[in-house]
Amino acid sequence: MEYPVSGSCQCGQVTYRLFKPPIAVAACHCKQCQKLSTSAFSLTAMIDSDAIEIRGEMTEWSRIAESGITSAAKFCPVCANHIYHYNPSNPKHLMLKPSTLSDTSAINPTIHVWVSEKQNWFQIPVGVLTYETQP
Repeated sequence: MEYPVSGSCQCGQVTYRLFKPPIAVAACHCKQCQKLSTSAFSLTAMIDSDAIEIRGEMTEWSRIAESGITSAAKFCPVCANHIYHYNPSNPKHLMLKPSTLSDTSAINPTIHVWVSEKQNWFQIPVGVLTYETQP
């Protein structure tokens, strides 16, 4: 994949350009991510906050995670598509929702977290890192 690569929410009000590859791509199997994705897990691409340029107004929602850390989400106020999550006490890294990329070929999770809460029917590929909870 050549960078920069573009991305957007479903309705196109929020757009962005990602200037370099993700640091890592993870699949999170926690119950909260299952609710967010309405699926078995949610995908996240960790990126440096200075590697992305975002245009468009976003809304924010946050919750306290089981770890005690605040998990904040930025999303489109029109279509409610999540663009990224972040920890306000560590703004250097963002957790981009990679399904919003125009080219999703970079989505290859090599880390699976919260496998203690994963759906029984889902088989994690052999050879990827797994963590019972949050590393």
